[in-house]
Amino acid sequence: MGTSRARRWSRSRRTAGEGRARRSPAAAALPATALAIALAICLAAGCTTSREPSPDDDGRSASEQRSPSGSADPTAVAGSVLAVKIDNAPAARPQTGLDAADIVYVEQVEGGLSRLMAVYATKLPAAVGPVRSARESDLELLRQFEQPLLAFSGAQGKLLPLIDRAPLDAVTPEEASGAYFRGTDRAAPHNLYLRPSRLLPSAPGAAALTTGFRYGAAPSGGEAAASRTVRYPAARFTFTWSASRARWLVSEDGTPTVSADGQRSAPATVVVQYVKVRASGFHDFLGNNTPYTETVGSGKAEVLRDGRAYDVNWTRPTAADGTDFTTADGEPVAFARGQVWVVLATAP
Repeated sequence: MGTSRARRWSRSRRTAGEGRARRSPAAAALPATALAIALAICLAAGCTTSREPSPDDDGRSASEQRSPSGSADPTAVAGSVLAVKIDNAPAARPQTGLDAADIVYVEQVEGGLSRLMAVYATKLPAAVGPVRSARESDLELLRQFEQPLLAFSGAQGKLLPLIDRAPLDAVTPEEASGAYFRGTDRAAPHNLYLRPSRLLPSAPGAAALTTGFRYGAAPSGGEAAASRTVRYPAARFTFTWSASRARWLVSEDGTPTVSADGQRSAPATVVVQYVKVRASGFHDFLGNNTPYTETVGSGKAEVLRDGRAYDVNWTRPTAADGTDFTTADGEPVAFARGQVWVVLATAP
């Protein structure tokens, strides 16, 4: 699938989006009750609106999303990984479909909170979500995959031209309305879900994971580790080793992380990657700066696998490269087979 299709999906967004941002005279004349009814119908149908954001929203309105272009062609994106931006606010938990991801990236967002990006290659769940908005640093992170498909619910207006130019295929609810739906068990914006099968005919397979990750035997050395905790300004992740499951059990803010069906999140490998987190040129509707997480460069990391912790180095020379993890003597570090969580933490 070429870049041209991504451009076709996105090129009409700015004109149509600007039109949606302004209410027509007829809409302005509607009574408040009629507008409320219309809004309720719209949310039930899975669309977005140009309403004022709630305190839990991040200010991405319909005027900052892409214009409708019908349903995506599921046969056009075979061979590309699917990356989904997933809400991680307390009101969005438990999430759906997270356990099927091959990689889960954890990133810092406004206010010191966290958001997830789940990458799917070997398995596609029936549903994923709640789906939320994209960030500038997502574009750099995703460059390591070959023409990935990015599912998200919107982005700041000034960020959209950068998304247009990125070598990925970005699909929002307005572009592929049949692939998204609104859940009924929680309030918007924490109830938007994706049906991956509406975008991909099948899982592309492990070969699509062009991240540089290696899987195999553990390196020598390391130290026994019962648990590790990673703190953001307003979020906390703890990974506790379970010998019986040979997995790291995830907890967030002191509460076990489970999926919507009650399954505990339990990656085989956890990577705490220490990176530079700087201010970007974007802000949310409250004026909070959007952090930019730099994933190109080099630095330190800690790899957790098989109940042990390994201090390693990471390097990613350019955005088009995958990330290599090596020991102090330069030997590649292999991960345990299974799901990998990569927690992008501020370098000390």
